[in-house]
Amino acid sequence: MPSDSFPTVRLVGVGAALPDPCLHNDDLSQLVETSDEWIWPRTGIRERRILPPQLSLVDLATQAARQALAQAQVHPQELDLILLATSTSADRFGSAPQVQAALGATQAVAFDLTAACTGFVFAVATATQFLQTGLYRRALVVAADVLSRTVDWTDRTTCVLFGDGAGAVVLEREAAGLSPLDKPQGILGIELRSDGSGSELLTLSMETEARPLVGSLRVGQYRCRPITMNGREVYKFAVQAVPEIIEKSLFRAGIPAEAVQGYFVHQANQRILDAVAKRLGVDPARMASVLEHYGNTSGASVPIALADWVEKGRFGPGDLGVMVGFGAGLTWGAIVFRWGKS
Repeated sequence: MPSDSFPTVRLVGVGAALPDPCLHNDDLSQLVETSDEWIWPRTGIRERRILPPQLSLVDLATQAARQALAQAQVHPQELDLILLATSTSADRFGSAPQVQAALGATQAVAFDLTAACTGFVFAVATATQFLQTGLYRRALVVAADVLSRTVDWTDRTTCVLFGDGAGAVVLEREAAGLSPLDKPQGILGIELRSDGSGSELLTLSMETEARPLVGSLRVGQYRCRPITMNGREVYKFAVQAVPEIIEKSLFRAGIPAEAVQGYFVHQANQRILDAVAKRLGVDPARMASVLEHYGNTSGASVPIALADWVEKGRFGPGDLGVMVGFGAGLTWGAIVFRWGKS
C-alpha cells in the first residue's frame, strides 16, 4: 500500500498505434513451413501488423502518444517527462528526444529505457518515482517496437509470433493526498524482478566481428542478429513467474485477485494468459487479450491491450487493474492501479 506521505499518481490517458498492413497466418505459410492450423491453437495468434518501410518507430510512438495525450486532455507542453520503452530503435543513441520533438513537448526531458517485453511496466514504475518525489507533475510513457525488422523470416519458431505496434499512457501527480475514508487511487503497488541467468533464453543481440584496423591491431564491429528464443523454457518461466508476481503485487496493495476488473498481461501466448487466470482463480474474461489480431508486440502489448478495453468501455474510471510484463533479460514486473480520475 502506498504511504500516505507520497502523492497519488494516476494513469489518466491511454493510446495505441497499429500499422495498417496485416500479415495473416496463411501468408506466413508462403514463407515458412507452417499453417493457421498450427499457429492458432498453439499461440492464439491469427494475424499481426507490419510497419511499412517508409515509416519509423518514432512515427509509430508519436501516434500512440498523441492519442494518449488527447484522451488525458493534456497538452504536450504540459509534460515534464517522456520515457520511451523500446528494444528496436533505429538510433542506438535513443529515440525518445525525437518523439519529444515530434510532439512539441518542449518542457519535457526525454530518454529511452530498454527492458524488452517488460519495458513498459519498468518505464511506468520509473516515471511513477519521478512523480512521487515531487520532481515532476506529468509524464508520458510510450512503448513501441518494430519487431518485424528484427526477426529471421525463415525461422518459423519466431517469425509467427511477433508484430509491430505502440502504446502510451499519461501519468499525473496529484498534490493533495486522500482521506483515510477514500478508496486508494492511482498506482497502488509495484513489483519488479530480473534474473540474468536466463538471459540466453530470449535475445536480440549484437554479434561482434573482429576486423584488422591498423597493423596488428584488431577491432570488434557490431552486427545485429535476429531474435532467438527458447520458446519452451520461456513458457515454463512465464507460467510460474507471472502469477507469482501478480499475487505479490496484489498482496502489497491489499487487494484480492477477484476485486480486479482487468488484467493486462504481456501478450506473448494465449496459453500463458489462460494459465495465469487459472492459477489466480479469476474469470478468464477479466484477462485482456488482443493476441488474435496483433500478435506479440513486445512491451507495447500491455498498453495496447489497455487501450483496447478502455475504447470498448470494458474498463473505465475507478476500475482496478494489473499491468504485467515479462520477457528477455529475464525480466518481469507487475503494477496494480486504479484507472483514471474517478
